[in-house]
Amino acid sequence: MIGLVLVSHSDALVAGLRDLVAQMEPEVPLALAGGTDEGELGTSLELVMTAIDEADGGDGAIILFDLGSAEMTAESALEFLVDDQRDRVLVVDAPLVEGAIAAASAAGGGANLGEVAAAAARVCSGAEPADEDDAGELGHSVELELTNVGGLHARPAGQISRAVRGLDAQVRVERADTAEDASAASTLGLVALGAGAGTTIIVRAGGPDAQQALARVRELVEDRFDEPPAEL
Repeated sequence: MIGLVLVSHSDALVAGLRDLVAQMEPEVPLALAGGTDEGELGTSLELVMTAIDEADGGDGAIILFDLGSAEMTAESALEFLVDDQRDRVLVVDAPLVEGAIAAASAAGGGANLGEVAAAAARVCSGAEPADEDDAGELGHSVELELTNVGGLHARPAGQISRAVRGLDAQVRVERADTAEDASAASTLGLVALGAGAGTTIIVRAGGPDAQQALARVRELVEDRFDEPPAEL
């Protein structure tokens, strides 16, 4: 599985981001290079190189960064890698938070190095993957009310994305009140719907595994994503 290296001038910043991403994609390798060797604000070549080794289990890793000097440190680290590892590590220019979430979702789904890098970079355009844009005929649907305390926030969005992963189905989630919708495979897209507790969603699906996809999403919603009930 492709790993992620999160490089920042602040250790606290990437530590918090790691916790957020891990809620959505707990299986994806995440390694941090935040701050200097002395724990101050800044970047460290040695910390970046250590993080690369932690994140790359043999399949490769992408590096995301917060500011320009962090990019310079990441690029410098690549020069010290052996040729074999250098070929499977990419520095990606993408928004750190959104890029990490998008990349982790792709990596968790088994995407290769180029696909994970593209998922992170795509955040800048706001576009969904091409195969999700052409969803075809979504002939099956189910209407559900979000009754968990947090609604469709980051962790439940990740649960839905993982639930439909690997199925031969195209699935979209729509807010019944606004008609805004997003691919169920896009964690960022689901979060962007802003569907809080009490919101009714319409889950539409097409393809051979459409009914199975709807059943999985229904089960998550009816189980309130293992969260406390909202006071509706």
